[in-house]
Amino acid sequence: MNDVAATDKGSVRGGGSGRVGGAVRSVGRALHLPVTGTARGIRRVTHAHGAGESGLGKLIELHAVNGAGDVMITVALASTVFFSVPTDEARGRVALYLAITMAPFTVLAPVIGPLLDRLPHGRRAAMAGAMLARALLALIISGAVANGSLELYPAALGVLVASKAYGVVRSAVVPRLLPPAFSLVKANSRVTLAGLLATGVAAPIGAGLHALGDPWPLYGAFVIFAAGTFLSFSLPRKVDSAKGEDVALLAADEQHLHGERRKQQARRPGLRTVGPAVTHALAANAALRCLSGFLIFFLAFLLREHPLTGESAAVSLGIVGVAAGAGNALGTAVGAWLKSKAPEIIIVTVVAVALGTAVVAAVFFGAFLVACLAAVAGFAQALAKLSLDALIQRDVPEQVRTSAFARSETLLQMAWVFGGAVGIVMPLNGTLGLAVAAAFVAAGWLSTLRGLLASARHGGRTRARVA
Repeated sequence: MNDVAATDKGSVRGGGSGRVGGAVRSVGRALHLPVTGTARGIRRVTHAHGAGESGLGKLIELHAVNGAGDVMITVALASTVFFSVPTDEARGRVALYLAITMAPFTVLAPVIGPLLDRLPHGRRAAMAGAMLARALLALIISGAVANGSLELYPAALGVLVASKAYGVVRSAVVPRLLPPAFSLVKANSRVTLAGLLATGVAAPIGAGLHALGDPWPLYGAFVIFAAGTFLSFSLPRKVDSAKGEDVALLAADEQHLHGERRKQQARRPGLRTVGPAVTHALAANAALRCLSGFLIFFLAFLLREHPLTGESAAVSLGIVGVAAGAGNALGTAVGAWLKSKAPEIIIVTVVAVALGTAVVAAVFFGAFLVACLAAVAGFAQALAKLSLDALIQRDVPEQVRTSAFARSETLLQMAWVFGGAVGIVMPLNGTLGLAVAAAFVAAGWLSTLRGLLASARHGGRTRARVA
């Protein structure tokens, strides 16, 4: 009887503890489900349509991490100085900003691009290094923000350099992760769209952290970039070595291999020898970047002195900024939706649309048309850049592809700075300013139209030439 009673008591205790344990597990599952469910949902989206099998899904996730980290640093460094000083002084400060934005590109094209081309089997490590560098620089900036140290400025420039280095490597590896059903434009769009979405999610989080104190968004950036460092190495090994590449290298005769390498290094093609499609696409993109830089700075000063009807200067700029951002996001989303359109045709079309909108906005200058032009400019720039990346990935030999991306980014940044510089010195006359903007786009469109259409008719068969 005693044994039975003890057993009954143990059963009661066991049943009670089992019910408590079950309740704890249920609460744990309830709390865990939103996180795991969200993660599974994101994974289903990023790995859809063969992107998971090819490895593109992991690159999409890595680029989302990159976008989230970058926006944290941007939020931390944002200020309202533009509205706190007179217009003439603001012009000088903005001109200095334009000069500073060119600093990372002084090493991107001549140094970083060629260096990464000579390390084709270290691309995962290169992306991880760019992530780790920004993580450490975020900590340095957080200390500089707290005590007002001059370390802030070189560290911020270092972040820009690392960000651009990551970008050119990321663009160069997309062809190695391309799913069978994807066009290059579509793949580039998926990656870019993930970055934009992550930026939209991280921006309010960064703003909330900023409310706790100036360094907090930088601490968030450190955590994000540290995670990105490890995530870089989760990319497939073919990012560093294409299928069959190592076998071919082992089978090659060593002396012949060294001779071929010397010949390739002596005959490395530059942007002038990569074929007409890339050079014409680059010129068209430069016109759109020039338009973008011009509109940003010209409208910033114009709307400051002459806001949109019934709105303050800050609200007016906000309306134009939201329109441009929405257009950019829409262009990226359309690129992800497109099936297999020729990149050349996409570029010709979007530049023509931007030109027509700029002409109409100049002739019938008004608040609505200014917002429309900002949206169309963002849309056209996004789609044209995705198409340019696709042409470089398609037509440029892999041994110099990273250099080509670095050079194209540098030239496009120069075009943006040139447009911005013109926007700074322009008289604050809306009709005149938008007429100048239309002239920029017209020059780019008319000079590249024939070449891009000819390339599209040939089906992109014109490949890079080695001089």
